[in-house]
Amino acid sequence: MFSIYAKSKLDKVIATMLVILMALMVLNVTWQVTSRYIFQDPSSFTDELSRYMLIWVGMLGAAYVAGKNEHLAIDIILTSLKEKSQKKVLVLVSVLVMIFAMTVMVIGGTNLVYITFILAQKSAALQIPLAYVYIIIPFSGLLVCYYQIFSILHLTQPLQAAE
Repeated sequence: MFSIYAKSKLDKVIATMLVILMALMVLNVTWQVTSRYIFQDPSSFTDELSRYMLIWVGMLGAAYVAGKNEHLAIDIILTSLKEKSQKKVLVLVSVLVMIFAMTVMVIGGTNLVYITFILAQKSAALQIPLAYVYIIIPFSGLLVCYYQIFSILHLTQPLQAAE
């Protein structure tokens, strides 16, 4: 479940989803500009759709970058520590990120999806349930948790073997 092979397959799936979403978003915005300025008849759904796709790209992209361990970090203090201390700090950071993702993204996002689903809230132009838009929040939170567990296991494996 936490093998490097499974992680790389998941990375490829998420990267493909991000590429498809970005390509669709570019086409959508291109149509929006074309319909507004060339045809003088602005499309009614493109603005809302691009907003929702941006939410999906942002949340899924954040999970992907967390999985690649390429998120923004200030590592001045970390680089001054010894290797063993660095690993301990990185494990602590991974645990904190996982706690944040679980409480805010998974639990909070699930509550948001549940509330918008129960209230049957729909988007103004597309008339799709907003729960479909917000479902990416808990999903991305679960991905972040998966990646953090993978990172913790990867960081602690050499420590256990050395001791």
